[in-house]
Amino acid sequence: MIEALLGIDVGTTSTKAVLFNREGQELARAVSAAYRNQSPQPGWVEQDPEEVWAAVLSVLTQIGEQKGAQTQIKAISMAVQSGSLIPADQDGEPVYPLITWLDGRSAGLVQAWRESGVEEWVKPISGWPLITGLCLPNIAWLRDNNPAVFQRSRHYFSVNDFIAYRLTGKMISNPSNAGGMQLVDLHSGDWSQSLCELAGIRPEMLSQMTPSGAVIGALKPGVCQTTGITPGSLLINGGHDQVCTALGLGINDPGKYLLACGTAWVFTGILNSPDLEGLPPVLSLNFHAYPQRWTLSQSLGGLGASQEWWLQNAWQGSGDILSRRDTYARLDDAMRSTHPNADLFFLPMTGGHADPATTQRGGFIGLDFNHTRADMTRAIMESAGYELRWALDTIRSTNQPVEKLWMVGGASQSSVWPAILAEITGLPIELPQYDNWPALGAAVLAGVGSGVYSSVEEALGFLQKPAKQVAVQAHNQNIYARGFQNYKEILQKIR
Repeated sequence: MIEALLGIDVGTTSTKAVLFNREGQELARAVSAAYRNQSPQPGWVEQDPEEVWAAVLSVLTQIGEQKGAQTQIKAISMAVQSGSLIPADQDGEPVYPLITWLDGRSAGLVQAWRESGVEEWVKPISGWPLITGLCLPNIAWLRDNNPAVFQRSRHYFSVNDFIAYRLTGKMISNPSNAGGMQLVDLHSGDWSQSLCELAGIRPEMLSQMTPSGAVIGALKPGVCQTTGITPGSLLINGGHDQVCTALGLGINDPGKYLLACGTAWVFTGILNSPDLEGLPPVLSLNFHAYPQRWTLSQSLGGLGASQEWWLQNAWQGSGDILSRRDTYARLDDAMRSTHPNADLFFLPMTGGHADPATTQRGGFIGLDFNHTRADMTRAIMESAGYELRWALDTIRSTNQPVEKLWMVGGASQSSVWPAILAEITGLPIELPQYDNWPALGAAVLAGVGSGVYSSVEEALGFLQKPAKQVAVQAHNQNIYARGFQNYKEILQKIR
């Protein structure tokens, strides 16, 4: 009999699942159809919670069909997107659509709170600045703008809690997904009375908090019968998808940083305590899925969006239909003729380290007739490196260690961009060779929580995947040191 662990990644657009044996080998994987976003009013982004639940059942059924009769699923855990809200009645049934973290309906309320000084006391408690789309302002928005739904709501789920309830019948949350609701006291690790009062609710209207890696309970017999999952399989408390990714990569100690390079770039580091004292105000703090660790994170804005714009408008012809990997392969080929340049710069159009939420005007500075399309592409890549270094230097100034980066996302598929980042920041970079880190991190929690492994470290010994190493090439660092100073001076003068 094969003993297996299942990691589920419940994302913002779809759900994925990967089944591993005890030795860390993949046995099966599944992916659901994409959920549909609905926008009944401008700026609103909702989903049907039943569609998300159906996606989870779909991947469980696919795994049940693939696993084989000799495979028993001992435990399951979930890595789940954070910040979205499901208002429910006293029986846990949704009374309103899922309000996603992309939703902007609370923008006016958030602005009013900021102007009245609310953010000054909210962030030290929650670790988060006031952000449109999180559960705290969205619950308050329902109170002020939809009293009928607010009166019917007796429980407020994150997506994680809702799925866990459907799977086991228990209303349980974990610290990192709860932290993303902006209703938790970062220091006590429990729901904050004052934050709940700001939203207009009571702490008992939220799910019970237990640690990541704790046993929630066995899956309901009906779920197992419907999906073909092994009866008696345990659901282990998981975590926010970002912290599960960090856990699976082994980013569990201070000095290690995860750099997620999608449309927006976000880095996540590790703290030994939730102390905000002296840290840059742009940082957000949350709980890690690793015991007695917290995460610090910062958005660098849409650095990936600038590159996507450039690729679509300057590189791909109208008839080109290329995968991201093929696009970067073509790009890297052209980039080999370029060199570090401390005089040609690109200013991002979507914020940066100091104001990541802002869409601004950007462009190239320092162009001359000798510059090619490839040189301009390199300048875009270098600007991302300068923004990253600027943010990390600020963290270094608070005596926090910054030692190594793990890079995931679209930009990591370039052979040139990671090397540029390593040279600008002076940090070695790891490029993990795997495609579903949230599910792998969740499987680590499933294994530890069910007793298959004695610790996260033992689990990682079996489940961790290989990575390519990008070393720092010292011969370009002097050029980039000068380029960084020039970039800062230009940006400070213009903005």
